[in-house]
Amino acid sequence: MNPMPNKKYIHIAVLLILVLPFTAFAGDKGVAYVSDQEGAVTVVDLETMEIKGALDIDAKGPRGLGVTADGKWLVTANKDDGNISVVDTATGKLVKHVTIGKNPEFVRVIGDIAYVTFEPSFKTGTIPQPGSKEKKEAGEEDKVPGHIAVVDLKMGKVVVDIVGRPETEGVEISKDGSQIIVANESDNSISVHDVNSGKLLKNISLSKYGERPRGIKSSPDGSVYVTTLEFSSKLLVLNDKLELIKEVATGKTPYGVSFDHDGKRVFVATNKEKALQVFDAKTWEKIKDIPTGDRCWHFTFTPDNQQILLACGKSNEILVIDANRLEVTKRISNIGLPWGIVTYPKSMGSLDRP
Repeated sequence: MNPMPNKKYIHIAVLLILVLPFTAFAGDKGVAYVSDQEGAVTVVDLETMEIKGALDIDAKGPRGLGVTADGKWLVTANKDDGNISVVDTATGKLVKHVTIGKNPEFVRVIGDIAYVTFEPSFKTGTIPQPGSKEKKEAGEEDKVPGHIAVVDLKMGKVVVDIVGRPETEGVEISKDGSQIIVANESDNSISVHDVNSGKLLKNISLSKYGERPRGIKSSPDGSVYVTTLEFSSKLLVLNDKLELIKEVATGKTPYGVSFDHDGKRVFVATNKEKALQVFDAKTWEKIKDIPTGDRCWHFTFTPDNQQILLACGKSNEILVIDANRLEVTKRISNIGLPWGIVTYPKSMGSLDRP
């Protein structure tokens, strides 16, 4: 007899059949899209906080994702296939693939333009720790520049290839829209590029503060930036010129980070600490640790700013958190290997913003 298939994969297969129109997914509060590294995008109805279906992106290893301002198209960065998928959310069908390059990871969608980081030097395996033999052997790979592909979604092609610093990671856009700010993981730096030409305007070394900048976000008014240092368990607070204001201790391996809608609090997803940490954005004192699951990297507020959804990859779940009481109210389980999460209408989060 053939063994019974894993229940998780049965669940995913069923979801892939249930590709419904966007209007069938959405209640009054909108939807969340969750990238599942096993090959799909799970759709959550924010009215009921229940899974309503999935979008088949026809690609492997989706991670970063973004949605256009009108909600028409969803974009995913597909690690294993070196491309992005553009999906029509009204039909749930793939519109096109656009080849990007090796290991695409983060996506930011502004208007009809997608900014996608990718890393030609990427090798699979365990991440080398600072000072280790493996880290020294990886030194030459760490010097290979990462890139940011600027994709015109209507044309369906890369229109600018921005050569960045090694291991491009999180992406932010300046308040005036003129600059793209990138966290560069193995370079331990933040680079600033002209958003139109891709020209490098400046590169700011963070080496004296710590290792592996991952997430980067600006405050709603654009006056402050924050970036997480994954191997140093630290959050750096920078002014609008990207000059250091303060170093804030976090739990182990901080990754995704975002201000709330009013800019009064900062939320940090700390992977190995297994907590979503909340800080006062004026005093930088910690408000609370919210216990989470395993490998919780990215999160988003709901469009009404009342709840937070946190993607926990190794727990195979999404946590629903009351944004005021700062307590977990629900767990949405059996969704594969969630990596990233965004909403439509757009809202504040570690991967997107209104």
